[in-house]
Amino acid sequence: MAAEQVCKVELYSVVRQFSLYLPSDAGEDAQDPSPPSGPKPIQKLEEAVVNRIAAGEIIHRPANALKELMENSLDAGATSIKLTLKDGGHKLLQIQDNGHGINHADLPILCERFTTSKIRAFEDLGSIATYGFRGEALASISHVAHLSVVTKMKKDSNAWRACYADGELAEPKPGAGRDPKPTAGNDGTTLTVEDLFYNVPTRKRALKSPAEEYNRILDVVTRYAVHNAGVAFVCKKVGSNIADVSTSSAASTIDNIKALYGASVARELVHFKHENEPLRYKAEGYVTSANYSVKRTTFLLFINHRLVDHTPLKRQLEEHYSKILPKGGHPFIYLALEIEPAALDVNVHPTKSEVRFLDEDEIVTDLADRVSDALAEGNLSRTYGVQMLLPGASQPAPSASRSGSGGVPKSSMNKPAPKNMIRTDTTSRTLDSMFPVLDPLQAPSSPSDELGPSAKRRREAVDEARFVAPPGEPGKRAGHIAQSECRLTSVKELRAEVARAKHSGMADILAKHTFVGIVDLKLSLSLIQHETKLYIVNHCELADELFYQLGLRQFGAIPRMRLSPPPPIRTLVQLAAEHEPTVRNSPLGINGVIDHIVDILMDRREMLDEYFSMCVNEAGDLESLPMLLPKYTPDLDRLPLFLLRLGPQVDWTSEMGCFSSFLHELAYFYAPFPLTSASEPPQDAHATAAEESRRWQIQHVVFPALASSLVPPKRLLERDVAQVASLPDLYRIFERC
Repeated sequence: MAAEQVCKVELYSVVRQFSLYLPSDAGEDAQDPSPPSGPKPIQKLEEAVVNRIAAGEIIHRPANALKELMENSLDAGATSIKLTLKDGGHKLLQIQDNGHGINHADLPILCERFTTSKIRAFEDLGSIATYGFRGEALASISHVAHLSVVTKMKKDSNAWRACYADGELAEPKPGAGRDPKPTAGNDGTTLTVEDLFYNVPTRKRALKSPAEEYNRILDVVTRYAVHNAGVAFVCKKVGSNIADVSTSSAASTIDNIKALYGASVARELVHFKHENEPLRYKAEGYVTSANYSVKRTTFLLFINHRLVDHTPLKRQLEEHYSKILPKGGHPFIYLALEIEPAALDVNVHPTKSEVRFLDEDEIVTDLADRVSDALAEGNLSRTYGVQMLLPGASQPAPSASRSGSGGVPKSSMNKPAPKNMIRTDTTSRTLDSMFPVLDPLQAPSSPSDELGPSAKRRREAVDEARFVAPPGEPGKRAGHIAQSECRLTSVKELRAEVARAKHSGMADILAKHTFVGIVDLKLSLSLIQHETKLYIVNHCELADELFYQLGLRQFGAIPRMRLSPPPPIRTLVQLAAEHEPTVRNSPLGINGVIDHIVDILMDRREMLDEYFSMCVNEAGDLESLPMLLPKYTPDLDRLPLFLLRLGPQVDWTSEMGCFSSFLHELAYFYAPFPLTSASEPPQDAHATAAEESRRWQIQHVVFPALASSLVPPKRLLERDVAQVASLPDLYRIFERC
């Protein structure tokens, strides 16, 4: 209004200035634009203006329109409600349900004000059991947006489509006629609201950003989804394949709370149920215990299945929670009240977001007390958070630990000398361990012309073979892998041989080591620290022994790593044979060697599948490989070489020799040995990314597995592990200086 008055004053000034330049004979015709001194006459507003003003009272923003439409769908008995929005509901708001639909004969008056099927007389408000009753929602929307309806009842052979504007039927396009048109459609109703507030620019400018309006809509949908456990809700944006809200009609209330508000809320829920006959109300719901606390209260209140706000009840509940929650903590509260319709007045707010009922103060007090009692019964235990000791921090000294008459704390007497202090923590975890680096050769294909000639051929054979890990495994942290049960004598002897060869000192070094870094990836050298000593190790040789032991430990029960689609083993063996000089010089020739290896694998594919989870189908396609270590992916470039070596390097004549040599070849395939080739081009972007992926796996997957699962033999300490520095020795050198 202030802006409008300023505009009038400015316009009046411009007119006065312009009148100074008018001819003298025009002065008599010119009228003074100043307002009249008396009161303006009272006039009856036009019907269109009245309807538009009324629409503004009911439809404040897209979330209000959506709430009205959802309630219509629930009144229609829908068990599935799908919502699609664009620009936070500004451009498009569509709701589709599977309710009983709308009669074809009712479509002409569907969007007229005060047309409803819920009540017939004013007295019916005393027993209202539905969401809607005034018949203003669709009428209000049609006055501030473009509205179209597609509806079909089960008895109808086709659906009907109608468009509305200003409460009346409108033409979908010029010359098409206003009457509803037959169309294809499913049982139920689909309402589409487009260009909301297109004719109310002031209201449209007052709306928040599309993202904020969309969040308001999600809040409304989430609340109704929690309360209506037997209805499936789906809410998403136009063009998105992922729904932001999705519930099942078979889910319970707790399932919906867990899916929509998180498992942390669902874990701490306390069920509440109460009935008070003198006050004529029932209440049921879920509230969080004293173990749950957030910065803002989440308050879901439904009275006779209607989502409402009730500030007095919310304040009383928060007052009860303030006695058991930490300062600044707030709960999650979901309550569903049933009050006799005769004692409830739902017609007190244009958007029906508030209600009034008899004995309001008594009911609020009684309900808050009963919730407090339920909390007291449910809070049989409390959970308290503790803080982990940071790396490098000293242990807290005992409170009353003294020694001798001097009164010196024991912690001071036992404090190690600087040269013996260990400045690392083997239990710490770095940030980069949480973000795996993907090898491009195992990711979706990039243009092959960016690869070298040898890499191109390898990709042609294996780029469609994608590893599909079992559910839950990719995110699993490396831990001790359990040993499978096996009655084969040969496997028992191989396991006993590993146990006998264990070197206790080497096992202690690996079990309590701290990874320092990779020295040289091509030479397979890395640095680790154990206590005050620094070691350089050959990580590939350690990994080779690790994967051999993992295959032996999981013999007969190794998890599978699916290849989709499965590549032909003949193609893979041929690819490796063409690049292997020893095969070209074989008396059998390249084709003979390929046939021989393929025949071996095909003849023994049942044994390979049962013992090693390496599945080859009847067509000769490799369907799966053994997954020795969760979260670790072997180099796909080595797959053809692995299959080629299974022919000459595996002893297929004896049981123990076959198992041992096959597991050694499998370990050699898994170990992160560098794949060198004279024909390889210089380092490019793909090679760099593959190297980063290999470095990440070595540090965050292989070395933790070495600490938890490897039983190191003595030969590794003699050949692949060497001490390069010792902190006490370094202190001696510094002291001399």
